Amino acid sequence: MDVITPIILHVKPHSARNYAGYYNHIEAHAIRDKIGTDTWNSYLKFCVERNPWEKTLSHYYMKKFTEDPSLTLNRYLAQGQFPVNFQKYTEPGNPKKIIVNRVLYYENLMKQLTQLFQELGIPFKDSLGVNAKSEYRKDRRPYAEIYASKQARLIGEVFAHEISLHGYKF
Repeated sequence: MDVITPIILHVKPHSARNYAGYYNHIEAHAIRDKIGTDTWNSYLKFCVERNPWEKTLSHYYMKKFTEDPSLTLNRYLAQGQFPVNFQKYTEPGNPKKIIVNRVLYYENLMKQLTQLFQELGIPFKDSLGVNAKSEYRKDRRPYAEIYASKQARLIGEVFAHEISLHGYKF
């Protein structure tokens, strides 16, 4: 009965099911509105957040791979379509109020998932079984070696709220 939304582009062995009315990256408050407060309050809710500079590079490389192989980082940044996510797990109108029980951090995801699944009594083998979108980024240098200072400052400004919520630093 679990709701599992599709991954775009599809990655095997992922199998979407029971997702009518739901979509990938749906906002937490939209789920709460769909399932009702009593059910919402009975669930453990968590999301995953990522360092904004890493997340932006990942998003850039995904766009470059899937939409425009000639896309440069400067042109991507100028388009202003950043993967800002805080509104996905905060209360509408009160972006300082996180409405999920936990925010897991991509940088420590396997460790935190292992701990979470142990607490829930769910077997977990330190792997999700898929590496969705991992093939998009070929340049594996640390983000600090990729960004020019002006680019890094821009991302710091765009993601100021997420940086404040989670204490990220360049």
